[in-house]
Amino acid sequence: MSGFAAWMQGVQQAMENDLSALLPAAGQAPQRLHAAMRYALLGGGKRVRPLLVFAAGQLFDTEPRLLTRSAAALEMLHAYSLVHDDMPCMDDDILRRGKPTVHVAFDEATALLVGDALQAQAFLVLAEAAGDTALPSPRLVQMLALLATAAGSMGMCGGQAIDLDSVGQALSQAQLERMHQLKTGALLRAAVLLGASGGKQLDAEQTAALDAYADAIGLAFQVVDDVLDATADADTLGKTAGKDAANHKPTYVSILGLEESRLLAEKLRQQAHAALAPFGGKAQRLRELADLIVKRKA
Repeated sequence: MSGFAAWMQGVQQAMENDLSALLPAAGQAPQRLHAAMRYALLGGGKRVRPLLVFAAGQLFDTEPRLLTRSAAALEMLHAYSLVHDDMPCMDDDILRRGKPTVHVAFDEATALLVGDALQAQAFLVLAEAAGDTALPSPRLVQMLALLATAAGSMGMCGGQAIDLDSVGQALSQAQLERMHQLKTGALLRAAVLLGASGGKQLDAEQTAALDAYADAIGLAFQVVDDVLDATADADTLGKTAGKDAANHKPTYVSILGLEESRLLAEKLRQQAHAALAPFGGKAQRLRELADLIVKRKA
């Protein structure tokens, strides 16, 4: 196993344990809601956002406990968004991470509450860093604001709203990029900045470099998702394949074609690498994650 693979596996395994510990126990009332929250969050997923948090944290020697809480908060927000996205009023999907979606395994009302509760739990987990780490309170408030912005109408929720409005529409590449900068890129950017900013106050050059990296991998992630949706099967993806085309959603593949989309993903990978030049060898894990995002098969 390579050094990167071993590091990634270590983060993923630790994250699974940490997420379990930071959630209410399944047997705690209300039991059905807590069981459904754990079903939605645990036992699956690539944990890309936690990996980005820990990789960015290496740049500034961020306190490990703060990285854990930042990563857990982001993963809770991500899981909540998937639960709501899969519901009949959104994408109406029945498969996620190779198992029935939450509204199928439980029911629609429970799925709605799961998303709401995971979102609240995310902010609680990060806020409790005030008593668990040496982070100054003003910095923690800044991190909470960053998380809220990434999740709200100017971030992930805004991107989802544009996505719903664009079904059956012909978007330009620039419009598609803006949608995914919000829907997918906002949380990925937050992962990078939360991991880095817990260590010290970033200067303008460092922030610009990390922003450029995050923009590149955020778009690359979605480009590759669109390619996989058009080329992979459900067993490989762990979710329903071909949904975008079936739902007449604009994608990079529908706008650019398959080969041009693959070329764009590679161009974005190179841009991500270039953005990390100011950090030298300390950014190796971030470079490897850019490679993983672009070259993944699921």
